[in-house]
Amino acid sequence: MRLVSTKSVKPGSKLAQPVYNDKGSVLIQRDVELTVNIIDRLRELRYTYVYIRDDRLQDIELYFSTSNEKRLKAMQVIHKSFQEIKKNDNGRYLTEKMTDKITSSIQEMVSNLRPKRQTLTILSDMLIYDDYIFSHSVNVALYAMAIANEMKLPVSVVEEIGFGAILHDVGKMFVPQEVLQKTGKLTDSEFEQIKEHTTKGFHYLRKMNNIPLVVAHCAYQHHERMNGSGYPRGISGSDIHLYAKIIGIADVFDAVTSNRVYRDAMLPHEGLEILFAGAGDQFDMEMVEAFKRSVAIYPTGLTVRLSDGRMGIVIRQNEDINTRPIIRILQEADGTEPVPYEVDLYEHLNITVVASSTSAETN
Repeated sequence: MRLVSTKSVKPGSKLAQPVYNDKGSVLIQRDVELTVNIIDRLRELRYTYVYIRDDRLQDIELYFSTSNEKRLKAMQVIHKSFQEIKKNDNGRYLTEKMTDKITSSIQEMVSNLRPKRQTLTILSDMLIYDDYIFSHSVNVALYAMAIANEMKLPVSVVEEIGFGAILHDVGKMFVPQEVLQKTGKLTDSEFEQIKEHTTKGFHYLRKMNNIPLVVAHCAYQHHERMNGSGYPRGISGSDIHLYAKIIGIADVFDAVTSNRVYRDAMLPHEGLEILFAGAGDQFDMEMVEAFKRSVAIYPTGLTVRLSDGRMGIVIRQNEDINTRPIIRILQEADGTEPVPYEVDLYEHLNITVVASSTSAETN
């Protein structure tokens, strides 16, 4: 199977993995042949990628740090929680039952991170713009917990960071939807409204007796930056809570690697370049390095070009070093197509990935 952008997938391609909707139901089954109408609908719904069949890659297996079922369950919990908040016209807050469900979802995700260190791959999830805030909340929680896990923080701390990440954008429930979903450039006034989600989220969460106060500070500080250039208070360095620093990194990465109405998604290695460009200035360098070790930089199924001119598909992640996956070569440097064979970049340190693509074409 190959990972292909919905913007370049060709009619006649067959799905290698099913496509789910935001309710967890299968929208398109595996092995369905994609027609022009289906592809147009996927693009309309802002799906970013699909896995398509390729006879040369039938044996590729995908590993997800958290199953689709668990991620969809967590998304549904967040959806219900945020709906509960939005209906809060009489001073009520999240019920204890709902916070227990959030805690349970976080613990399930943490249990998947702990037993065996695997690089985190959630790129294959096709995000729908209308539900961005819910999928984003779960993705940020997964990324933030992966950073904390890599930093060898205690399980209780990893779970608390996950809780803070799940609710980091709760303040957006109090921002007008027409501002949040605007496709054109925001006015200065509209951007100020967006920025207020940090303060509004903090004031909402700090009043809840069944949620730790540090969770409220995650909502408050996740847009603060090490150099003081963030908001809402412009604090810097050690004044920013550890949890908020971690969540801020996860938040930026998921934002740039998700497909949005006003911008195409970046690939993971491109998102990491954004983080490293700000490491030591906007972001904590140690945390960015921990994240780099945690995420699949070149996801399984991605088409890559190597420094020696050969082209192939990432077929497996290398646990020893996630910047050097195993590649199945489909095209030699001279353009000829060989009998496919594998190159482990961990064993060939003189060869590097120089380009990647989610185009439907392999050359």
